[in-house]
Amino acid sequence: MTVYLDHAATTPMRPEARAAYLDALALVGNPASIHGHGQAAKRVLENARERVAEALDCDPIEVVWTSGGTESINLAIKGAYWAARGARPAVVTSAGEHHATLDTVEWLVEHAGARARSVGLDGEGRVRLDEFEAALADGLAAVASVLVVNNEVGAVQPVRGLAALAADAGVPLHLDAVSAFGHVPVSLRDTGVAAVSVSAHKIGGPVGIGALAVSRTASLEALVHGGGQQRGLRSGTQDVASAAAFAAAVDASVREAAAESSRLRELRDELVARVRTEVMGAVLRGPEPGATFDDAGTIVPARVDANAHFTFDGCQGDSLLFLLDLAGVSVSTGSACQAGVAEPSHVLRAMGLDERTSLGALRFTLGAGSTRADVDRLLAVLPDAVERARATGYSA
Repeated sequence: MTVYLDHAATTPMRPEARAAYLDALALVGNPASIHGHGQAAKRVLENARERVAEALDCDPIEVVWTSGGTESINLAIKGAYWAARGARPAVVTSAGEHHATLDTVEWLVEHAGARARSVGLDGEGRVRLDEFEAALADGLAAVASVLVVNNEVGAVQPVRGLAALAADAGVPLHLDAVSAFGHVPVSLRDTGVAAVSVSAHKIGGPVGIGALAVSRTASLEALVHGGGQQRGLRSGTQDVASAAAFAAAVDASVREAAAESSRLRELRDELVARVRTEVMGAVLRGPEPGATFDDAGTIVPARVDANAHFTFDGCQGDSLLFLLDLAGVSVSTGSACQAGVAEPSHVLRAMGLDERTSLGALRFTLGAGSTRADVDRLLAVLPDAVERARATGYSA
């Protein structure tokens, strides 16, 4: 028996998405062509755009297809920075962002003269509002970018509060909703932000397509030039089949959202309770299951339903990952690994954990195919894996 508990990395394609993809592959025609074949392809493409726009609470024209979350994030951050024409050199992010954001900002610092401003996290993994406000106060920020849900510890961010502060400071705010889409409501219009990034393969669509919802009022410079498609923000022939599959996955995700959220929350709570009970030295990181917080007058869940993130005292996450993989259970450490050398999670370090504790992290994430039998199998092998990893100790 093999168990997949890494849905936050990627989740299997939904049957509806596969069917839509195959149907659209049968079409012949470039959606930019004016003949009948091209216009038939364009109808499928624009229908998909309308469905994704509805889920993101924006107008269809505001949806820009991309190759995935990373490209969407690059377009949002670099595009807004370049649109400022150097008048505002700062880029504001949190210390707990995904590397798609952190590496984009690092590139802008090294190659485009940007000034990076990093905002801290609290002990549960949420962006500190007071530090965010201070980072915007001098009017030098070209753009700010924050996660909607922290991809490692599952903490839901105070998006309304962050959006209000950015609006007051006149700074365009980009929301990285790649880990949030399909789990919590995501709205371009309601938050009033400049842009929102999402990716299909996180919700049961295909790998290789994402979207950036860009407000009509936002100013972005394009990264890709050529044919002027998609308001000139992303030139090139658009992928009709992937867009159709993305839309089908969105439809299914929205339709099943309430029931699936309840099911995953119950399963996640069982996983958390059993790990705490059956594995000595296991500490849940991020908000407690069931906790809520007040985000600018709206009570919201503190943690996304599908995420359980632990550190295990006395052992290294990479060792645990390999031992669990040998036992047929796929999970994630949630930490970067460069050149074969394990590094502590930058998210956990930003939350105040020391380096050694941060090295002992595992992230368990649930999805459409997850069952109670998966939790049973995990707990059948996890205690032994932890003991063996503790015996191995830490790499030098």
